[in-house]
Amino acid sequence: MRDDIPEAIRRSANEPAKSRVSAPVLAISGLAVGMIALITAAITLWPKSEPTAPIAVESNPSSPSTTPSPIPTTAVSPAASPDQVLGHFSYAEAPANELEPITEDGSIKMRQPAAQAYRKMSADAAAAGIRLTVISGFRSVADQNDLFFRVKEQRNQAVSKRAEVSAPPGHSEHHTGYAIDIGDGDRPDTNLSQSFENTPAFTWLSEHAAQYSFELSFTKGNTQGVSYEPWHWRFVGDRSSLETFYRAQHQKPGTP
Repeated sequence: MRDDIPEAIRRSANEPAKSRVSAPVLAISGLAVGMIALITAAITLWPKSEPTAPIAVESNPSSPSTTPSPIPTTAVSPAASPDQVLGHFSYAEAPANELEPITEDGSIKMRQPAAQAYRKMSADAAAAGIRLTVISGFRSVADQNDLFFRVKEQRNQAVSKRAEVSAPPGHSEHHTGYAIDIGDGDRPDTNLSQSFENTPAFTWLSEHAAQYSFELSFTKGNTQGVSYEPWHWRFVGDRSSLETFYRAQHQKPGTP
């Protein structure tokens, strides 16, 4: 029966079955291999990216900062100066060659700028009918030593009580040559008394002393704990005088 089948057909039928599917399989396999080769080549040739550096952002002063604010620390007040004694500050004694008289007899002196300012102030007050009198100006450390301790003993005062009305030696504004005690020439009974505040002289000084660069040293309720002294004024009209008093004040916490 085999001979009844044409030769060409017999040859095809006798070939193995795999020969009939090999072409499509090979085509697909070749395509897959080609794709793998292309992918491999693409990966190989793809440019490698360099590590990305951090981008620096320029700060804009007009924009709010996003940097966290530092944790605030508690401010510490400076300790009181070791030169303070009983609420009074330490002052150096003015050089003798910088002093000049402010009274006719020359017994009371002040530093030159303060003396000139006081004479002008006194003259202008007189023109307004006010008689200012000078009770005390420059005072040496030796003078203050006698005034403080002698009077303390006479009055049987404790040093703390005495310091309320008089500075210990070395700690008086009078040492500077810029401080002055003023009275009313028409009311001598009020000299070195708080009742001086009721005189025309004090009223005039309160209104005009600042024009001559004088200010009241010990006001009511002052932080130094010194008694109110309406008669005690100080000159703050130049750099030296200003620094003398206000640098001393800031040695003590809480003073203005």
